[in-house]
This record gives sequence, C-alpha cells and structure tokens, in this order.
Amino acid sequence: MFALLTRTTCAAAIAAAALSTPVLAQDWKADLPAFRVGLLGGENEADRLRKNDCMVEQLGELLGVPVELYPASDYAGVMQGLVSGQLDAAQLGASAYAGIYLQDPEAVEPIFVALEADGSDGYYAMMYAKSDSGIENIEQMEGKSLAFADPNSTSGYLVPKAELEAAEIDIEEYFSSTGFGGGHEQAVVAVLNGQYDAGVTWTSGVGEAADGFSRGALRSMVDKNLLDMSDLSIIWQSNLIPNGPWVVRKALADEPKQIAIDWMEALHETDRQCYIDVSQGEGQGFKRVDHSFFEGVVAMRQRELEGSR
Repeated sequence: MFALLTRTTCAAAIAAAALSTPVLAQDWKADLPAFRVGLLGGENEADRLRKNDCMVEQLGELLGVPVELYPASDYAGVMQGLVSGQLDAAQLGASAYAGIYLQDPEAVEPIFVALEADGSDGYYAMMYAKSDSGIENIEQMEGKSLAFADPNSTSGYLVPKAELEAAEIDIEEYFSSTGFGGGHEQAVVAVLNGQYDAGVTWTSGVGEAADGFSRGALRSMVDKNLLDMSDLSIIWQSNLIPNGPWVVRKALADEPKQIAIDWMEALHETDRQCYIDVSQGEGQGFKRVDHSFFEGVVAMRQRELEGSR
C-alpha cells in the first residue's frame, strides 16, 4: 500500500510539475509587461524612433511582450532610467556606462559593442570647425569658443577634455568659452550657425571623410542631408576610444535577457539594414564584452568626478 501511494504521489507530482512548467517559464512576463529601451539624445527624436522601428517589431515578436522606446533629450535621462529600473536596456557611450557603474555597480551589465567596418572595436573623438573659419589645428583654437556635446558623452566631453588637459591645455584659460550643444547633432548645427568656433563629436575614423566616415554623428547627418562635409574641417583627433556598450538591467530575468542577446548577436546577418540602423552605421556586427572592456574609461570618469569636487 505504501509503495502504491508513493508511486501515485510521485506520478501526481510529475504531472503537476509538467503542467506548471510552462506557467513558471512565463512568470517573467508578469513582471515585464513591456521591454523598455532608452535612446540617447544626439539626433532628433523622430529619426531615433524611426531607426529603431525594426527592433520594436522583431524583438517584440521574439519576446512576446511589446518593446517600448524612450528617447531622452540628454544622456542623463537614459542613465537615470537605467539606475532607477525604469528602463531595461539602452545603447550608451562608454562614459555614460562608467557614470552608471560608479553610481550603482549592480544597475546594468554591458553585453555588446558594435564593431566598425574594419573590425575594430573603438572610435575617435574629433574636433571640427567650419572650413572657411581659417582654423586648421588645435593651436589655432586658442582664444576661440568650443562646443562640447553633452557632459555624459565620452567623445563629446570626457575624452577631449582629458586628452587636452594631458597636453597641458587649460580648458578654462585656453578657450574663450566652452558650452554644451545639447547633443552631437545640435553641436554641429551650432558651429555651422556660428554660435561656436568648433565642436567635438564621435566618428569611426574609418571610411571616406567626405562621407562623414563609416559611422558616427557626422555620417548620420550626411545621410540625412543635414551636412556637407566640405563645410567642416577636422582639426584634432583623440586616441582610440572603446566603443560604447549596449547594456541590460542586471535584475532582468535570464530568459528575456538571453532572447535580446541572441537577437542582437545575429542581427547583422539576419537583417543587415536593421543592424545598420540600430548600431548607427556600417560595421561587422556586435562583439560580446563585459565590464573589463571599460575599466580605463571608468578610471578616467572617476578622476573627472574627483577633480570637480
């Protein structure tokens, strides 16, 4: 009798487990009614949303929950959304990731960086001026005004500031004034309109300069007919900067996290145009990374924070 009851009980337990498994596998959807993706500022909101339409459609279908896009007017909005748990994923610059990590190391984890057209995993900060300004190099910027892109931008603030200071250029003394353009695209427009003498932005540094290179803010503006590169001169270039990461919220359940990772990892092969739009230009796909890839930028951002106190 005991053996019979045991077998019956075990059979019931197995049946119950079999019935409950699909329910348990979907439990994460109760806590994730939508997969929320933050979009950094830098170009106008309509363009940012349009370029990520394919993500909304494709990733939403794979997840079985809607993908919602949240464009922010500046980097800080996306950063705070990730720290507070109001966003589940975003593409960040390396400095923005470093800022989040220094605030809360458990908030997000980096999963990918986009590879450039030549397979490299870094990019450059470039300083530009109007081609008819007579400014051809950083030495001729003394006494002139400079537009940074955003205080949380790697190429648009952190790295140019750090490298210029390493070259013994006192930012406050050297330039007549500095300011923030409100994003990469906006800073370029400000320079073209004569509000600043020069600005800094990000670019792959790969490909034809006349096209705005293969990827970056300049290329994006050229592609939208907002910029003719003959109107600008590149007057300074940084050392290679680690490409910014796609990050996901660390507390996100494993299943949706893995679905997102698998989708992104294959995207350059499954839908090339979607890859170009989501990664902001031509490239050889996404490369898996972890925190160690950004340790140098984290240290740079830490020194910046300590210097501002």
